Amino acid sequence: FRNNMAAALLLRSVRPTSGFWLMGRNASTIPTLKHIKIRKEDNLAIVTLDRTDNPVNALNQEFGQELSAMLDYVESDESIAATVLMSGKKNDFIAGADINMLDACKDVKDFHAITGPVHQLFNKMETGKPIVAAIHGSCLGGGLELALACTYRVCAESPKTKFSFPEVMLGILPGAGGTQRLPSLIGLQAALPLMLTGSNVFPSKAKRLKLVDEVTDPYALETSAKMAAKELAAGSLKPNRGPKGTIAKLQKYILEQVPFGRNFVFDMARKQVMKQTRGNYPAPLKIIDVVETSAAAGFKSDAGFAAEALAFAELGVTSESKALRSIFFAQTACKKNPYPKAKTSPSTVTVVGAGLMGAGVAEVSVTKDYNVILQEMSLEGLSRGLTQVEKNLSKKVKKRQMSSFDMEKTMTKITGITNDDKNLTKVLKNSDLVVEAVFENVDVKHKIIKDMEASTNPHCVFATNTSAIPIAKLAEASKRPDKFLGMHYFSPVDKMPLLEIIRHKGTSDEAASIAYEVGLKQGKTPIVVKDVAGFFVNRCLGPYSDEGVALLQSGAAVEQINKAMLDFGFPVGPMSLVDEVGLDVAASVGKNLKGDLGIRVSASDPAMLDEAIAQNMLGRKTGSGMYLYPKGGSKSENPEMLALVEKYRAQIPQQSNSQEDIQMRMVSRFVNEAAYCLQDNIIDSPTVGDIGSVFGIGFPPFRGGPFRMVDEMGAQQLVDMMLRFRDANGSHFEPAQILVDYAKAGKKFHP
Repeated sequence: FRNNMAAALLLRSVRPTSGFWLMGRNASTIPTLKHIKIRKEDNLAIVTLDRTDNPVNALNQEFGQELSAMLDYVESDESIAATVLMSGKKNDFIAGADINMLDACKDVKDFHAITGPVHQLFNKMETGKPIVAAIHGSCLGGGLELALACTYRVCAESPKTKFSFPEVMLGILPGAGGTQRLPSLIGLQAALPLMLTGSNVFPSKAKRLKLVDEVTDPYALETSAKMAAKELAAGSLKPNRGPKGTIAKLQKYILEQVPFGRNFVFDMARKQVMKQTRGNYPAPLKIIDVVETSAAAGFKSDAGFAAEALAFAELGVTSESKALRSIFFAQTACKKNPYPKAKTSPSTVTVVGAGLMGAGVAEVSVTKDYNVILQEMSLEGLSRGLTQVEKNLSKKVKKRQMSSFDMEKTMTKITGITNDDKNLTKVLKNSDLVVEAVFENVDVKHKIIKDMEASTNPHCVFATNTSAIPIAKLAEASKRPDKFLGMHYFSPVDKMPLLEIIRHKGTSDEAASIAYEVGLKQGKTPIVVKDVAGFFVNRCLGPYSDEGVALLQSGAAVEQINKAMLDFGFPVGPMSLVDEVGLDVAASVGKNLKGDLGIRVSASDPAMLDEAIAQNMLGRKTGSGMYLYPKGGSKSENPEMLALVEKYRAQIPQQSNSQEDIQMRMVSRFVNEAAYCLQDNIIDSPTVGDIGSVFGIGFPPFRGGPFRMVDEMGAQQLVDMMLRFRDANGSHFEPAQILVDYAKAGKKFHP
């Protein structure tokens, strides 16, 4: 989300400045504003919001002042009966507020000072002459809070139109009246999930929720909004947003007006939040507290707004919010292509291999307006890949995120072709970028590289999606090594946001720029990584996984390890993760890393995994691994795996580990390897390491990534802890020299 946080971030946006407030000017004089255009049409003010210094409408202090000036003018001009508020941007109404404003706050007092003025501004909108919001594109965070302060909302039926409160993802809450106006408008049961998850709502659902009053064709948006404004001014349009039917009215009364019913709603919400977050994120719980207080006192009451303002301030200074905001800034930094603009912009992406990964790359390319050529050995394999893309797009249609027409149009942009097709060479001539996504075999990949270079134009860039083979090794087969590099996607491609771009020594800036451009357009957050075993993410994951097996072999239980890391904040426990990845893949990655990392991936006995693989216990794909996966049933611990573990435990001294010991042994191995990567120039900054870790394997976002976590706990504390682990468990806990140096100097990785 781009700058889409609480409108409370307006930072004193409505504080008067000398000569600025326009109340009292001649009513016939339309103010000249930088970001807002006003024109009169009949008895309406048509107001267009259009930041001149930003590609999106993002709320900031200057923008807030102009909104206030516009309201003063409208209220003072007796010839204006109502206002239509619309955007001059192509794809957004208001995308939120400027997150930089949060970082200007130093303490609770600073944060608390934000909300009062913006509450006044939006209350002014709500209580003045009728305002109709004509919404097309993103209406997020503070933008949605502004829309809720309007009298009436009309939105365009478009996949680009979406509503959300993403503040929770930044560790804060809607601070410009969102916790008051949203539940007041659509009810507690509908409002809480939107604020607690930050999920997007598209037009059809927004209408069902009564978040908007009308949904119309994009070309009719302005006309519909004008009509509604005139009817509101005349008193002939009186929106009825209450529940329909006796049962719905009774349900709303019991769950929102009766204390017992309200308590039930809030208790269930808290249980769900604790189940999903394990208490690691304070913002969702604080949102529930604020809404509960406001429901008892009355939404939009002084007590409700006061509770929102106080909670916003308290959340703003938490370490969790600071970490989540740092991730936002880091992601924004990674969204800027570090290379000179390429001479040509790709229009056609060829994907070789229509398996899970290849079909995923094809999907994220074609949905971003690339022409896609999907090449596969057999017609059967090609059909499976195309079906995967079609099924995923069908889900979007079902969720009203895409129309059936757009889905069909998108599918026509994919050209499926097999290796034996007589038109293959002719079709491939259109390729600007080739992404190879076949199984990990050097000889097979070398052949594909040679065949593709013989069939494509000289400008075509070739990228391999390998996760294990050195890019330089694969580039040996290329006659155009300057146009060869790695693009490592993560599975599932349509959901995982990270893309590792790996250059070998001969990769040109032009090729890297094209790969980066394509990754950005695909919706990925790219990071550039050195060509070493495991690149960055898998290189750090290797020691982490090794420690998990070492803990298992030294006495920790499968569920004990999983629970410890889930409680620490990882989305998946390490024992479950190895089953999802596949024990064979995990073992292969470990062996691949051993040549580079040595003891750093050698704490466990790899023979145990080899024996499990020989018994076909590969994880979910074979129905058994660390767990059993019965068809149609719930997973359970695998007794055969437990017996195998016991066999290897007999050869190793057993330990009793607390949950904290398990957590810190696991996470310190990951953090230490990330530090080695920075030390050895595998990544070029702590920011890249934090983004790669959070977006690549789900390192707990509320901790900000491995380097942000070290800053929070202190490098000296981490080094001391690792030295204790080293003395007790072995030299694989030896801290990286960069950590030792930072500890001695008292330095931090981030400013």
